[in-house]
Amino acid sequence: MDNKLIAKTIDHAVLKPDATDADVERECNIALRFDVASVCVKPCHVKLAHSFLKGSDVMVSTVIGFPHGGTTTACKVAEAFEAIEHGALELDMVINIGKLLSGDYIYVKNDIEAVAKAAHSKNVILKVIIETSLLDDENKKIACRLSEEAGSDYVKTSTGFNGSGAAPNDIVLMKNVVGPHIKVKASGGIKTLDQAIGFIELGCHRLGTSSTEQILTGVDKQDKSLY
Repeated sequence: MDNKLIAKTIDHAVLKPDATDADVERECNIALRFDVASVCVKPCHVKLAHSFLKGSDVMVSTVIGFPHGGTTTACKVAEAFEAIEHGALELDMVINIGKLLSGDYIYVKNDIEAVAKAAHSKNVILKVIIETSLLDDENKKIACRLSEEAGSDYVKTSTGFNGSGAAPNDIVLMKNVVGPHIKVKASGGIKTLDQAIGFIELGCHRLGTSSTEQILTGVDKQDKSLY
């Protein structure tokens, strides 16, 4: 599989709590070097990342309600609009995991739908993170169905900050639940070229990782983070 094609599936993650402005600049330069799909940064770094990537084919993406999904719907919508204003073209939103596990599916669907409407009103893509490591298979299926019904463009496995991250069996499950118009993103623990190819062959359209350089060159930069 061509490395250039693999690179264009990667959302290069710069999401660690201690990521500095200098880290964002360095990682944006890595993203530009490999021509990835996007650089996924914390909301506070969207404007900065946009300044580094402006004029390139590498988009800015960011996270909403990250990493636990527990902020209110109004906060998520406000966060989405601010991120879009600052240059984000894709949003990765965390579902309200506790509400899902409480069986309050109306809340979860409405939460996603509000952010989806905000994103789509500005022609921005929404990916919904269901946090597979915290759910059993039945709840994974419910989360995927709610995401699709609410208007998400993607369903995504993980934040990379809770549990074990992406797993091949979860990709199979997710793809079997959603319709063909919903794309799937794997994230969390993807650190090698073989892993990346494996997830792409399972049907993933995007991969979330901070290990882009290692994946595409084989050089280990000693990053031991889950993401």
